[in-house]
Amino acid sequence: MTPELQTKIDNLVKQNKIVVFMKGSKLMPQCGFSNNVVQILSTLGVPFETVDILADNEIRQGIKEYSNWPTIPQVYVNGEFIGGSDILIEMYQKGDLQQMVEVALAS
Repeated sequence: MTPELQTKIDNLVKQNKIVVFMKGSKLMPQCGFSNNVVQILSTLGVPFETVDILADNEIRQGIKEYSNWPTIPQVYVNGEFIGGSDILIEMYQKGDLQQMVEVALAS
């Protein structure tokens, strides 16, 4: 990964309390897993940003290297990599996700 790409992803992760690297956008998810994440975050009623990896092939490859996680979507809360769709669903069902985003948005 180039230093420029590293900086670009760092900035996206750090400038947004909650950011999702996904296929499509929050208004038009382009895969079921990305849609799951959007639905969960929308249900929580929290502000979040999305980065469409289909629109930027450099980020599409770079984010996998950045997180050392092979799949999309990827969710970051307060600069920390949380996981993908399955992990978010599990955290939401346990109530852990609500708590995590509340803390992130309060900071």
